[in-house]
Amino acid sequence: MFLTITTTDTAGSPATDLGFLLHKHPDRAQQFSTANGTAHVFYPEASAERCTAALLLEIDPVALVRKGRGPGRAAGPDAALAHYVNDRPYAASSLLAVAIGGVFSSAVKGQCAARPELAEQARPLRIEVPALPARGGAELVERFFRPLGWTVTAEPVELDGRFPEWGPSRYVRLVLEGEHRLADALRHLYVLLPVLDDAKHYWVAPDEVDKLLRSGAGWLESHPEQQLITRRYLARRHSLTHDALERLALARLAEADDTEADALDNAVGEEQTKDGSEGRPVSLAGQRRAAILDVLRARGAARVLDLGCGQGQLVGELLKDARFTEVAGVDVSTRALRTAARRLRLERMPERMAARVKLLQGSLAYTDRRLTGWDAAVLSEVVEHVDPPRLPALEHAVFGAARPATVVVTTPNVEYNVRWESLPAGQVRHADHRFEWNREEFRAWARGVAEQYGYGVEFVPVGPDDPEVGPPTQMAVFSQREGAQRTDSTTTDNTSTDNSSKDTAAA
Repeated sequence: MFLTITTTDTAGSPATDLGFLLHKHPDRAQQFSTANGTAHVFYPEASAERCTAALLLEIDPVALVRKGRGPGRAAGPDAALAHYVNDRPYAASSLLAVAIGGVFSSAVKGQCAARPELAEQARPLRIEVPALPARGGAELVERFFRPLGWTVTAEPVELDGRFPEWGPSRYVRLVLEGEHRLADALRHLYVLLPVLDDAKHYWVAPDEVDKLLRSGAGWLESHPEQQLITRRYLARRHSLTHDALERLALARLAEADDTEADALDNAVGEEQTKDGSEGRPVSLAGQRRAAILDVLRARGAARVLDLGCGQGQLVGELLKDARFTEVAGVDVSTRALRTAARRLRLERMPERMAARVKLLQGSLAYTDRRLTGWDAAVLSEVVEHVDPPRLPALEHAVFGAARPATVVVTTPNVEYNVRWESLPAGQVRHADHRFEWNREEFRAWARGVAEQYGYGVEFVPVGPDDPEVGPPTQMAVFSQREGAQRTDSTTTDNTSTDNSSKDTAAA
C-alpha cells in the first residue's frame, strides 16, 4: 500500500516543515514494525518549495491469515484461496489506516513538540492514494471528501484495458487537494479509508465507537453522510452504530456552546482571543470555563456543583485542580450523563480522583436534597434552554432550596450576535435556546433573583468586551448575604419533589 502527502512553501514556512509535523526527518528513510507488516517512511522530494512524504506499507498476506485477519468473505470452493490471494497488500484499507495512526501518531493528535505553532496552521496539501477500494465508486468518494473542503479527483481503475467492455474495477486512484491542518487531513483518512473499503481486518469492538468519535471530532458531527460513515466504520453492528449516532447527536444538541456555538466562538478575531500564556487562539467556550474557574478559586470553593453539566467539560476541568475536593455534575439527560462518564473515563480514573466526582440525574425545576450544602453551583449556558414560565421553579430550586454560598451563571449576550457574520440576523445561537437576553435584561433578572433570595450579585464580561455591544458571554456571580434566611423548600407544588433517588453512579 502506498500513500503520499505533498505540501508547498507558505508565508514564512518552507515545505520541509512537513518533517517537523510528521516527526520524520526528510533526510532519512525510516521503517517501523506494525501489527501486520513493515511501514516505510521516506521523502521522494524535499526542498524549501515542495516536499513529499511517502508511506509504504508492506503486508505479508500469509502472516495475516495466520493471525486470523484475512478477509474471510469468500464462500464455496475458492474460499481457502481467497485468504491468501487478495488485495490486502496493495489496496488502501483499514490496515493502512492503522499504520497512519501508529507511524504518524503525534501528527494525528496535532502535536509538534519542536514547532507547536505548525500544528495549528492550515497548509496546502496534496494527498495521493494510487489504489483505493471504493465500494460505491468514485461518486461516493466525492460525497465523503468534498464536504470536508477537499478538491477530489477519483479516477476509476479499469479491470483490464484490453477488455474495456469489462468496465471499471472497484478501485480508484484518489487525489485530494486543499488547505487543511495536517492533523485534520490524517484524521479524515484514518476514518474514511476503511469506510470506503467497507471492510476491517480486525474485530470491531465497542471501543471502536470512541476511536470514531475521537477521530471524527469537529467534522463528523455535521457531515451529510454521517450515518453511512458511522454504519460502515462500525461494520454495520447495530448496537454500536446506534450508540455512536446518539452520541454524535448529543454532541450537537446537548453541547450547544461547545460544538455548534464553538464555530461562532472561534469567529472572534484571533487578536482578541489570545491565550496570554502561549499566544494561541482560545474558543469562547474555553474562555468561559477559565473565567468560571477563576471565580471559584477566588471564592475558595472546594465543593462545586455543575448544574446542567452536559458532556462534562467543566467537570473535567474542575477535577484537574486538587483544590476542588468534591465535584458533582447534574443533568436531566441520562444520555448526557453516560456520555460524560465516558468522556471523563470514570472507569479508568485513579481511585483518589474518582472519589472526588459523581454524576447525578435530576431536573433543576425541582428541589433536591442532594444539592444542599455545597460551596458553589455553576449554571453555564443553561438558563437560556429553560422555557421562561419554568424559570421561577429553577430559581427557587437553586437559590431558595439548595442555597450554595456562590452561584455562577453564564448566558449568551444577544447584542454581540451581530459581530458574527455566520449568524443570520435575528437568529439565536442554537435552535434549543428559548431566548437570549441583552445586557439590561440579564442584569434585571439577576438583580431580581438576588433580591428575592438574599444574595448579592456582580457582573463579569467573558470574552472581548466590545465597546458597542458588550461581551459575547455575560456572567453573573451571586454571593449569599450573611444572615439571609433559607426559603421554605415546599413553597410551590412543582418545586417540592425530591430527586434524591435519581443518582447516576460513576459506573
